[in-house]
Amino acid sequence: MITVTRDDERSRYEGRLDDGELVTVIDFSRNGDVVDITYTGTKRRHRGQGLAGSVTKHALDEIRAEGWKVHPSCGYTATYLDEHPEYADLRV
Repeated sequence: MITVTRDDERSRYEGRLDDGELVTVIDFSRNGDVVDITYTGTKRRHRGQGLAGSVTKHALDEIRAEGWKVHPSCGYTATYLDEHPEYADLRV
């Protein structure tokens, strides 16, 4: 299980395991109603478990709920959007 929070001061989403360990981050910047996702990273030992995907889904769902759009500067996010057409409407 992963818990996702948005830290606006640091401009990032954080994914933490039940024990509180920070395992995935998504860095972003926001200009008006466009969120530029610039980086997605997961600690090496936790890769391949779908954690980055879970945090990305959470971020995109929140971006949609806010009425914003997304610019995927991050390669991971660009690929995620390509592979999940249900988020195509968010892409700038």
